[in-house]
Amino acid sequence: MFPEFPLPSFFKKTIVSDSLVIIPTYNEKENIERMIRKVLSLPLSFHVLIIDDGSPDGTATIVKRLMQEFPEKLFIEERSGKLGLGTAYIHGFTWALKRRYEYIFEMDCDFSHNPEDLIRLRQACVDGADMSIGSRYVKDGKIENWPKGRVLMSYYASVYVRIVLGVNIRDTTAGFKCYTRKVLEKIKFNEIKFVGYAFQIEMKYTAYKLGFKIVEVPITFTDRVEGASKMSKGIFKEAFWGVIQMRIKKIG
Repeated sequence: MFPEFPLPSFFKKTIVSDSLVIIPTYNEKENIERMIRKVLSLPLSFHVLIIDDGSPDGTATIVKRLMQEFPEKLFIEERSGKLGLGTAYIHGFTWALKRRYEYIFEMDCDFSHNPEDLIRLRQACVDGADMSIGSRYVKDGKIENWPKGRVLMSYYASVYVRIVLGVNIRDTTAGFKCYTRKVLEKIKFNEIKFVGYAFQIEMKYTAYKLGFKIVEVPITFTDRVEGASKMSKGIFKEAFWGVIQMRIKKIG
């Protein structure tokens, strides 16, 4: 028998994944650990990148504790203060593109997006989509735990966006998405103007204008149970006027 020697660090097996889930957080201590554990327990290998905007409730501390349990699968980027959803995702996209990931996801931390649907979104891209959207408004898509008024407002917001921008995407405001690397490599992040709700619309519209194949995957969207919603009148106002600005920019 040959004696056993420890392998040098460069021979140690790394935990390889081609899929990165980007989750922006601000005060999500009630949800963050359950979300991380759920994503990392899926039958396909996903890595998770948390972009935390200085949560005063200790969200980042929870993530850093879990990083000891999930080395090379869980990562965090901390920013000082609330800098906006759009800039958080662009920070994450830039981080992902510097690494090996082929499939890059956007997902909320509050379980309104079912982590198990990550597999279906990824498969849509494996099957030929350049970008897949977890859609509430295609056949078999659903919304649970929302009052009827909010459902109608969300639905007609998507109708409004489709009419103004002339896109054939049913759920234009969806925040649950999978991008292939080539889509994010093509988009010029410095030209993405909006940072709130309109960011989700602008990214889809940009991919659509660039000619990428976009597929909508039906999901069940469930309103958050734990934590506080980040929605506000200002976010909706940005989206309403932002769509008009996007249209004017295209015409111009």
